[in-house]
Amino acid sequence: MTMTATSARQDTIARQWWKEAVVYQIYPRSFNDSNGDGIGDLNGITEKLDYLQQLGVNVIWLSPHFDSPNADNGYDIRDYRKVMKEFGTMADFDRMLAGIRQRGMRLIIDLVVNHTSDEHQWFVDSRSSRDDPKRDYYIWRDGKGDNPPNNYTSFFGGSAWRKDEHTGQYYLHYFAVKQPDLNWDNEQVREEVYQLMRFWLDKGVSGFRMDVIPFISKRDGLPDLSAEQLSQPEKSYACGPRLHDYLQEMNRKVLAHYDSMTVGEAFGVSYEQAPLFTDSRRNELNMIFHFDLVRLDRDGWRKTPWTLSQLRAVFGRLDQVAGEHGWNTSFLTNHDNPRAVSHFGDDSPQWRAASAKALATMSLTQRATPFIYQGDELGMTNYPFVSKEQYEDIEVRGLWQELVAGGEVTEKEFLDHMRCNSRDNARTPFQWRDAPHGGFTTGTPWLAVNPNYRQINAAAQLDDPDSVYHYYRRLIAVRRRVPALIYGAWQDLEPNNESVFAYTRTLNQERYLVVINFARQSICYRLPAGLSIGECLLSCNAGAEAACGDVSLDLQPWQAAIYRLS
Repeated sequence: MTMTATSARQDTIARQWWKEAVVYQIYPRSFNDSNGDGIGDLNGITEKLDYLQQLGVNVIWLSPHFDSPNADNGYDIRDYRKVMKEFGTMADFDRMLAGIRQRGMRLIIDLVVNHTSDEHQWFVDSRSSRDDPKRDYYIWRDGKGDNPPNNYTSFFGGSAWRKDEHTGQYYLHYFAVKQPDLNWDNEQVREEVYQLMRFWLDKGVSGFRMDVIPFISKRDGLPDLSAEQLSQPEKSYACGPRLHDYLQEMNRKVLAHYDSMTVGEAFGVSYEQAPLFTDSRRNELNMIFHFDLVRLDRDGWRKTPWTLSQLRAVFGRLDQVAGEHGWNTSFLTNHDNPRAVSHFGDDSPQWRAASAKALATMSLTQRATPFIYQGDELGMTNYPFVSKEQYEDIEVRGLWQELVAGGEVTEKEFLDHMRCNSRDNARTPFQWRDAPHGGFTTGTPWLAVNPNYRQINAAAQLDDPDSVYHYYRRLIAVRRRVPALIYGAWQDLEPNNESVFAYTRTLNQERYLVVINFARQSICYRLPAGLSIGECLLSCNAGAEAACGDVSLDLQPWQAAIYRLS
């Protein structure tokens, strides 16, 4: 059995609003288009705030809304203090933020400061000459003869270096060529970042999701990587020598002065390194996104099999590393990963809704802050991609050039894996109703809407009390009124069970059972000795309900339930 060392006594709990929050991520380009140009916008979000309030979420995470040439859908920022013109104006942002706060919700935004756009004025100045005062805002190096300074690779394919013919040096870019990495060893760069953080916090946002934050500190001397290190570049680029100095400085100079929430995208961070970010005594971040779960079945760009015992082991390990002084996030997808129900559930018409409810139950009953990605609450699925031309993702295009055009893999093999793994699966427009383009836009959408919008859309689910949407509402309400489901100690009851995921949450004398059947078959699940049912708080896809005193459960396919134990 797996048990955390965390105390289960209510009087020892450090309560925080961000621990009790349920966060909803909006990818603005794909959420709701208010002006018919085919691109979602801020006014479109404002139109749907009542929908989000009704769902029960109380924090919205807005993916990048800043001025950008959109080489990487807004993660290449040209001006941190301006709104992307496709999304609207600063007045539109202020109106959206006011609407969020009027409804008792909060807003956090992306902080993308490992890199900027190459069109940012800092980089325009930096590349103008080797003597420019902003030259050292970025990472410039001489090449080795006709070759780049080292063998670093970009996540989007090819070298992580690009030669600038004007000055004859190379600049570093872990991501796209148009996303040069900032030099965080430059104190002026750090102060620029802190000033822009204050700008948005003073405007009224409640914190930040920090994009690839473990990458901001680079290895001393930028030495070549071994073949093994190059096979997992995220681990090689993460946790450089001064990373935690910078995060503590950020906290000291900015975050400590606001009632803010911070979550770091911790790509490449190991379990052992995690407490360095989130131990509250270290004054760095509140929580981080681990990727061990969402990349459980990934080998680079390839899809691999996964088992329930592997999945539950990740949850157990994450709960352990949070410890008494840390906190976790719980999420099954985001804008960079496939749809949760297609990934971990069963997106066939028969089992899609049931499995979406089951996954929601699992995600929202961890000792962690849950993050819902837009469309999760409807059980939206992966898109049926069949050709390269259907993808917009710069990552797919870069890998295609490297792998398929380079002759390393066949077109079919590559597309078979991308169909499962592509980031575009999560980026297809939101399905609002049974109308052209799913009601997302009156124009031509920037990315095609999933053709199943006629069956899966918000309008239909709002009218159906048994829908995935209404199950999310009930689940969020249960989590909110039962502190044990937020703060209680977590214990996996059967780590090797490949069909049923069952665990308890315990706080003081209150003990609850969460049980999820991951199979398409009915299963009779017998509770471990000493446990018996007290009361059912919530159940989906239910058959005969368990009664008080029962020691076994007749679980229907993909049934999930929460019980108070007697």
